[in-house]
Amino acid sequence: MTQEHMTEIANFLARYLSYMLGSGVHTSRVVRNSKRIGAALGVDVSIHTSQKTATLTVTDSECLFFKTRVVDIPAFPISFEWNADLSALSWAACDEKMSLEAIERKFAEITAKPRMNPVFVLFMVSLANASFCRLFGGDIWAMLITFTATMIGFFTRQHLTKRKVNHYIVFIVSAFVASICASSSLALGIDTAEIALATSVLYLVPGVPLINGLIDITDGHIQIGISRIVNAFMLIICIAIGMSVTLMLVKDSLL
Repeated sequence: MTQEHMTEIANFLARYLSYMLGSGVHTSRVVRNSKRIGAALGVDVSIHTSQKTATLTVTDSECLFFKTRVVDIPAFPISFEWNADLSALSWAACDEKMSLEAIERKFAEITAKPRMNPVFVLFMVSLANASFCRLFGGDIWAMLITFTATMIGFFTRQHLTKRKVNHYIVFIVSAFVASICASSSLALGIDTAEIALATSVLYLVPGVPLINGLIDITDGHIQIGISRIVNAFMLIICIAIGMSVTLMLVKDSLL
């Protein structure tokens, strides 16, 4: 194996793991998939991850050459489709003995797929929050208000994210907008107004980072696991701040 080929493998694996980590895949799966592709290409792979960067070292089977790459982890939206497709790519590379060129072509096809229509996502997230409202005992009017408040809040989040506003500010503003819209249920005298207010911000709860953080810690990836959990708790605090402002405005109290 030549050094040039080793360089190509290292560059691809660095890009592969950065896409997986950036789209919300827990660390153990990223490491397994990267090592599986490396084994299919005849190299050993070692990976160290943190919240913002990942370090990858690729060594040939005879330990004659090695390449190290340090890559930034991009902040992609959570994508279960990428999770599944990129994991499947690692198995295909191993089972079908794919060449590096074939793996790169397949990777490019997966990452070039168009994202879900933002309007469709907006509608489905609003519908999901309205369903949560019903699940927690809200009536039909509370559900309608939750649906509308979530739609406005999530649209605000999409707009601010597109403008690359700091994500902590995005969470505070989105939580405030959604909860202040849902507070209209209090003025209308709806019996389950509190449920509408509480469920209007559920779309912001960072479930994936919390779960990934716990998985990473139990799998021994302590550093990135703790950083993910800390980041998730920071986002939860931002949600609480946004809702607190609403409560102080409409009820003159946090109680």
